[in-house]
Amino acid sequence: MLVSTPIGNLQDLSARARESLAGADAILCEDTRTSAVLLRAHGIARKCIALHEHNETAALPGLIAAMRRGQRFALISDAGTPLVSDPGYRLVRAAIAAGLTVSGVPGPNAAVLALTLSGLPPQPFLFNGFPPPKPGPRRAGLAGLRRAETAGLRATHVFYEAPHRLAAFLADALAALGPRPAAVCRELTKRFEEIRRAPLDELARHYAAHPPRGEIVVVIGPAEEEKPDEGGLDAALGAALERGLSVKDAAAAVAAATGLPRKEVYRRALGLATAEDLTDITGPSPSPGG
Repeated sequence: MLVSTPIGNLQDLSARARESLAGADAILCEDTRTSAVLLRAHGIARKCIALHEHNETAALPGLIAAMRRGQRFALISDAGTPLVSDPGYRLVRAAIAAGLTVSGVPGPNAAVLALTLSGLPPQPFLFNGFPPPKPGPRRAGLAGLRRAETAGLRATHVFYEAPHRLAAFLADALAALGPRPAAVCRELTKRFEEIRRAPLDELARHYAAHPPRGEIVVVIGPAEEEKPDEGGLDAALGAALERGLSVKDAAAAVAAATGLPRKEVYRRALGLATAEDLTDITGPSPSPGG
């Protein structure tokens, strides 16, 4: 049973989550010390077994064997919904492969709460988890998102980030994505909860001067609809059509090369081809003095 736990306020544990934890034979948790605080607050006395990224693979055979014998486990993370940037995915996959029942108790999730509080379009959204901690891979990942947007992706982006890397992440996001609307959501559901909504450039300046503390979710608005460079697009399509490609094949080739939406490129190619056909029939337009 995957059981969602509070992301800050301990009172956010649901009644069904309490029942599931209290009824389990053992509770698999990311950090037994962190989970002990929650369990004590709700009077739940159950054996806790550490399950984290360093021991999950090694623990799988024993856990699957125990479940086959009828033992019931509850899986929790330090906070929020299990598996979302937390351990447990390999265990769930192994349990499914073994034909065991996997169920869940829905509940708190920092990414979804931040999305709804950000004031940015809630759907579609793309959850990216934690970006790479090193600058090179982080910038490459953001550049990949930008390329996807150039190809037509229109989604609000949600990231988790560590407080000591927030300023660097915002600066890299600004460089890759531009000064679009965003929100930094800090310490959600806790005493010092803060939602700061502003363009990326303003947020980058603020957190460079004021290093934050606590758990952080960054929400970045979707890219605006981009108008293609018609002159460059027409030239590329004209060259493809002159090579003898069909309108469909020319549009596909140019769309792949430019990253522009194929339907948009096809409409433009169709217009060019139609214009050329009319010119062949009527001849060139007369000059102003002709």
